[in-house]
This record gives sequence, structure tokens and C-alpha cells, in this order.
Amino acid sequence: MTIQPQASTPKIRQKTISQQRTLGIIGGMSWESTESYYRLINEGIKAKLGHLHSADLLIHSVDFAPIEALQAKGAWAEMGEMLASSGRRLQAAGAQGLLIATNTMHKVADSVEAATGLPIIHIADATAKAINVKGVMKVALLGTQFTMTQDFYKQRLIDSGLQVVIPEDAARAEVHRVIYDELCQGKLLDNSRQYYQQVIEHLAKQGVEGVILGCTEIGLLIKQADSSITVFDTTAIHAAAAVDFLLGDAKIKLTDY
Repeated sequence: MTIQPQASTPKIRQKTISQQRTLGIIGGMSWESTESYYRLINEGIKAKLGHLHSADLLIHSVDFAPIEALQAKGAWAEMGEMLASSGRRLQAAGAQGLLIATNTMHKVADSVEAATGLPIIHIADATAKAINVKGVMKVALLGTQFTMTQDFYKQRLIDSGLQVVIPEDAARAEVHRVIYDELCQGKLLDNSRQYYQQVIEHLAKQGVEGVILGCTEIGLLIKQADSSITVFDTTAIHAAAAVDFLLGDAKIKLTDY
């Protein structure tokens, strides 16, 4: 009698993945840094989940030119309504939380949060947390004139226990100019990199232990290799916080044959 081999039973493998939340990004300010956010967040999700996983994102990229003109006029209430409208559009599309992909426009973060009722991943809070984890106490802040001088951003850092130092008037003006005239237009110039390095080194001589790249475009120009003190790239920090938000739900198991 011939015994036929039995068909093998397929093995069932259990794979644990994380069910992501949906994050809405208000971007375009500038699109160059929004592109960095998209890459960094997706790289973070892939690092956490592996295989073919990518981030569950909704992006509304606004036109930056009208916003820049309103910034120059100090018309923050109007800008707040513009970003609130963007937030409502993302909420209607299914966003469970929001990220404003720029430092300066966090000046109107409260307006966006009030208009939508959605949690906002605040870039200054994420940055302060990252600095405190490193044990750094005295930091330099580079960014737009608005970010460097106004309390909407700097005060949140101070409230977290940090000492914040900003450049002198002439240096602040040039740091601001480079952001709008060059970085937001995709221009990465060696002479501007050297200028930023000089500013950082001057601040380091004042005893600062780290420097906050407090504009999401500065990280395109300045890397850790360009500084003798610790660099805190707010784009990378904010993107990492976005990954934490996306993976904040409880893990579920899927059956993978």
C-alpha cells in the first residue's frame, strides 16, 4: 500500500504592528522644509515598524507668499484665521491631530487649536523636551526675528527651565534675511553657512551649550558638523514627535499567512 504524504498545513505567523493615528500637517511655509518633514516622518515610521510601512499623513500646503506679506505687516489675526481654515480642512479629511510645519507660525497655534479642538504637536515644547533630555541648560536660539524676539516661542523654552540667548541686533537681522531671501527659496550658500557658524561660535563663547535651529529651513544649511556645540534641529525634533503621536495608539495583532 502506498501512503500519500499529507499536505502540509501553512504556518501562521503573528506580526505585531501599530495602528496609526492620522496626522494633519499644515505645510508650505516653506515647501522646502515641508518636504523634509515628509521624509523624516516616513523614515521614523519605517524605523519603528519596518517593511513597507509609511506614515498616515494628510498635508495641506499653503501658499507662503501671502503669509510672508502678512508677517511683514504684523497681521497675525488674519494669519491665524488662514491657518485655522487649513486646520479645519484637515480635520474634515480625518486628521486626529495637527502639526504646523514651521516655527514662526506657532505664534497662531492657539487660534488653530481653538478652531479645530484638535491637539497640536507644539514645536517649542518638543524642542524643550529634547534639550532637557540632553541635560543642556543654556541654549542659543536662531530663527526669524519673530521667533528670536517674541515670547510665543522663547517663553515656552524658558518655562521649561532653559536659559535662552539670542544674537545681537545686527546678527539677528542677517540670520532673518538669510532665511527669507535664501533658505525659503532653496538657496544654500556657503558664505551664509559660514556666517551662521560665526554667529554660533560667538554665542558659544558666551557659555551656551547648544544651539536651537529655530527655523525649519536652517537645518537645510547647518548640521552638527558645522558647530562645536550641540545642534538641536527643530525640524528633526518635531518630526520625531510626530512619529510618537502617530504610534500613540495601542498595538494590535494581525495574522500574516
